[in-house]
Amino acid sequence: MRAYHATRPPRRFHAALPKGHGELTGSHVFVLDELLRHIEGLEAGIARFDAHLLGELASEMNALALLQTLPGVDVIGAAMLLVEIGSDMSAFGSPDRLASWVGVCPGNNESAGKRKSGRVRKGNLYVRRLLCEFAHAASRTKSAFQSKFQSLIIRRGYKRAIVALAHKMLRTIFFMLKRGEHYRDSATNYEQLSVQRNASRWIKALTRFGFIPAAA
Repeated sequence: MRAYHATRPPRRFHAALPKGHGELTGSHVFVLDELLRHIEGLEAGIARFDAHLLGELASEMNALALLQTLPGVDVIGAAMLLVEIGSDMSAFGSPDRLASWVGVCPGNNESAGKRKSGRVRKGNLYVRRLLCEFAHAASRTKSAFQSKFQSLIIRRGYKRAIVALAHKMLRTIFFMLKRGEHYRDSATNYEQLSVQRNASRWIKALTRFGFIPAAA
């Protein structure tokens, strides 16, 4: 068995120990070490799950790549969404039907132009939670989704604004998958962005081929 010494715990534990809280005992070190081992085991298990998930979606690489162009969506989030809704949007027919199936369509119970209830309909709870995670992440990006969220939160409050943003993102996802097109943000000047990313390489190429005189 590993020996633990009360007076000489590993430095990694000392670094995390707040000042004025004394020394770590051997029992403390044992517990912390076991917790770290447990966390590392969980992380390894998650990594294996992610690898298996992506392996099972090898035929959906194009759809995975498309979804990752959407703000707030990473490769694992895109994969988990595809497992639930697939990439063939003809199965739903319209973005409204998809939103209804997921359950991110706010209720339409209105009277005299005033909404009586904004409750979200029942649907696929797993996908709804996933979309809300996307919405949380997208609301913090420099994109049209951020400005949409900021306008919604004033009128509806935080939770309803997130659900509304999730609804908007799901509709966007429907058309992206249906048309096979990546996301293009109305708040982003893609021409300017392309120039910023490639200007240096273009100038070097133009100089090399004599279109621009070399600097003295």
